[in-house]
Amino acid sequence: MWAIQRTRHGDGSASGASDETEIVVNIGGSKQVLYGDALSRYPDTRLAELLDCSLGASEETSVLCDDYDPDTGEFYFDRDPDAFRCITELYYYGEIHIKRGICPICFMKEMEFWKVDPDFLDDCCKCQLKEVEDELAEIAEKVRTILVDRDGDPSAAGWLRFQMCLWRLMEKPESSLPAHIIAIASFIFILVSSVVMCVGTIPDLQVEDSEGNLTENPTLEVIETVCIGWFTIEYILRFISTPNKKTFVLAFMNVIDFMAIMPFFVVLILSSFGTGVMELANVQQAVQALRIMRIARIFKLARHSSGLQTLTSALKSSFKELGLLLMYMGVGVFLFSALGYTMEQSHPETLFTSIPQSFWWAVITMTTVGYGDVYPKTTLGRCNAAISFLCGVIAIALPIHPIINNFVLVYNKQQVLETAAKHEIELMALRSGEGELEAARGAHNHVCVAGVRDNAYTPLLKDPRGGAGIRARSMETSFESTAESTDCFISPEKTS
Repeated sequence: MWAIQRTRHGDGSASGASDETEIVVNIGGSKQVLYGDALSRYPDTRLAELLDCSLGASEETSVLCDDYDPDTGEFYFDRDPDAFRCITELYYYGEIHIKRGICPICFMKEMEFWKVDPDFLDDCCKCQLKEVEDELAEIAEKVRTILVDRDGDPSAAGWLRFQMCLWRLMEKPESSLPAHIIAIASFIFILVSSVVMCVGTIPDLQVEDSEGNLTENPTLEVIETVCIGWFTIEYILRFISTPNKKTFVLAFMNVIDFMAIMPFFVVLILSSFGTGVMELANVQQAVQALRIMRIARIFKLARHSSGLQTLTSALKSSFKELGLLLMYMGVGVFLFSALGYTMEQSHPETLFTSIPQSFWWAVITMTTVGYGDVYPKTTLGRCNAAISFLCGVIAIALPIHPIINNFVLVYNKQQVLETAAKHEIELMALRSGEGELEAARGAHNHVCVAGVRDNAYTPLLKDPRGGAGIRARSMETSFESTAESTDCFISPEKTS
C-alpha cells in the first residue's frame, strides 16, 4: 500500500467538516487515503464530488464509483493506479505531470474520468501529448491511405472512379500486381536510359556522319527513343488521372519528370527545321545544354526508392545544420584564403595571384581534398595551410552528428509508421472481420502507443475502457495531404 503525503498548505475556503473528513479509495487494488481539505480545493472534480457524497450519504455514490463497501467505507475504482497517482498531485501541488511509461492518450482519458481540466497539465507534458497526438494522426492517415489504395473509395463512380484506379495503377505499386509490374518496368527504363546516356559518350561507340563529326550510335538512339516514349506515356497517364492539374505540374518530382523528357522533343523539333538551323552556333549550344539536362532523369529513382525519399526528408529537417556548415566553411574560406594570399605574396613563384583565386585553394584544403594544383611555398603559408586543414575538419565534423541523428529519426519514424499502420489493419481485420472492414474505413479509431522499444511498436485499436479516440482526417483530406508529397489523387470537391 502506498500513500501520498498530506497537504502542505491549507485553504481557508474549505469547511471544518471537510478538513477533518477523509475518504478511502481503492484504485485497481491500491488503497489510498485522501483528506477532505485537499479534495475541497477543486470542487468540480470527481473526488471532490465523492467527498460530498460521503458527507451527505448521497445515493449518487454508485454513479461516481464502480463499487462501495459501507462496512469499510472504501470506494472502488477499476482504473489505472499509476495514472491515479499522477492525478492526486493536483490536490497537493496544483499541477499534474505524466510519469514515464504512461501513455499520454490513456492519461488524458483518466483525467477526463476524474473530471480534471487538461489545463492543469504541466507545459512539458503538454508538448509530449502533442507529439503523441501528431504521431497517432499520421498513423491514422497512413491506415486510411493504405485502405484507399487497396480498395478505393466505394462512393466514387464513373470518371472519378476511373481516375482513382488509374492513379493507383501508376502511383501505388503495393495496390495491385499490375501496378507493381509497372513500377518495376519504370525503374528498369530509368536505369537503362541513364546507362545509355553515359555509354553514348564513349568515342569508340560513336559513329561519324557525312561531315566526319562523331554522333551517337543509332542503336543507342533507338533505345533512348523507346525509353523517352515510356516516360512520356507514363507522364501523360499520371497527368490524366489527377483533376488537380496545377498541383501535379508544380510538384517537384513531376518537374523532374518533365525535364527528363522535354530535351528529346525540343531537339526533335529543332531537327525538323533542317540542317541549316542545327548548324547555327546558338542552336548547337542550346541542344548541348538540353542534352545535359537528361541527367535529371536519374532523380526519377527517388519516386521508387523509399531510402532516397527518407534521405530527402532528413535533409529538409537539417536545413539549420546545413546552414551552419556552410557558414563555418564560408568564414574559413574567406579567412584562410586572405591569409594565404598575404603570406605568399612575397614569394617570386607564388601561386596565389589574388584572394578570389585563393578561394579554390582554401576550399580544397578545408575539405581535405588537396588536389595539389595550388599550394603554399613559404613557411608561414604552410603553417596557415595546416591550421586551415584542422579548422576544416572541425567545421565539417560539428554539424555532421545532428544531421545523422535527423536521418536516423526520420528513418525510424517511417519504419514505425509503416509497421503500426499494417498492425492496425491486421487488428481491424481480426476484430471486425473482412465484412466489417468497409465500415471501419469511415470510423475514427483510437490508436494507443503502448511502447516503442527496439523499434517495436505496439498500437491498440481503441482504449480498453471505451471512449472516443483521436479523430483521423477525412478520406478527401488524406488524398489532399498525400498529393502535396507524392502528387496523389485529389477529389474534384477539394479542387473546386
